[in-house]
Amino acid sequence: MEGYDDPAFQEVINTADFVVADGVPLVWALKLLNCKEATRVYGPTLTLHVCEAAAHEGVPIGLYGGTPESLMEFKAFLHHEYPGIQIACAIAPPFRPLSQAEDDAYTQEILNSGARILFVGIGCPKQEWWMYNHRDRLPLVMLGVGAAFDFHSGRVKQSPAVLQRLGLEWLFRLIMEPKRLWKRYAKHNPRFVALFARQLFNEKVLGRKEAAQ
Repeated sequence: MEGYDDPAFQEVINTADFVVADGVPLVWALKLLNCKEATRVYGPTLTLHVCEAAAHEGVPIGLYGGTPESLMEFKAFLHHEYPGIQIACAIAPPFRPLSQAEDDAYTQEILNSGARILFVGIGCPKQEWWMYNHRDRLPLVMLGVGAAFDFHSGRVKQSPAVLQRLGLEWLFRLIMEPKRLWKRYAKHNPRFVALFARQLFNEKVLGRKEAAQ
């Protein structure tokens, strides 16, 4: 929906090497559009799979996002779960636009750290713009993982698995953080349903009529 509202941001998304379905309703939508093999790639789970592989292969990782407290707890979690994992840098940028000097300093810190994979957890669309704007300055893999740091540090409660399977994780998160999320969901969710219904109608009904002609 962010890309639908902002063509410039849609271009940012389209330049990514991989774009995956983080939410169950997106997987349902893809299956209805005949992408039968579509599966969910959940950011927090992807984070753990990549961290496990990085620890096994000796690939240093970096963390960018969250708060100093959540990063400290997340690092402790990773060291406990994946002994030997190399966390080359952990940066919690302020929750405001950075000055050029600050951005340059953080970028240089990441470069100097030797991290090969950088997890970026500063929320959508901010993290996608950040990765896009740093793609030529940081020669490493960057993964936008949203709230993964907060989930795995225990600072934000994760939705129960049953609600995730039912596609109701958004409702659980809304109940947990109503002040922060209500505007986003009120703006995007109804429009997504309406726009997807129109797309599905065009694909299934109008597409069949054109084929018949």
